[in-house]
Amino acid sequence: MSGKTLRRVILEMGSGNDLHGGDYTKAALRAVQDALHHSSLSMLRALQVPPAEMVVEVTIGVQRPEQVDLGRVAASLPYGKVTAKAVKGGLDIPDPAKDDPAVVASAAIVVSLPL
Repeated sequence: MSGKTLRRVILEMGSGNDLHGGDYTKAALRAVQDALHHSSLSMLRALQVPPAEMVVEVTIGVQRPEQVDLGRVAASLPYGKVTAKAVKGGLDIPDPAKDDPAVVASAAIVVSLPL
C-alpha cells in the first residue's frame, strides 16, 4: 500500500432479525448478509485491487451489543481485513405471553481501498 491512501469507497447497510430465541448474533449475521446482497464489488477488478487489500469495518446495532459474537460476524465476510464492533441500537420486540423477544439488528459495512 506504499504511496496510497486508504479511502472509503462503499457504505452499505442491512437489517436482520431473529424472531424467536433472542439470538443477537443470528440477527447480526442476517443483517450483514442483507447488506452484502445489496453490493457488487466489480470495481475491484476495474481498479485492479486484490480483494484481500480491502479494509472492511462492520458495525452492528442491537439492544444488547455484548451478546453478539463478533468473531462469527467478522468471519461471515468473504474478503478483506475485517473488523467488527457492536453498539447499542436495533430493536427488541417483547412477547407479552413469554420471555421470547424478536430481535432486530442493523448492520453498516464500510469498505475502504488503498487508492
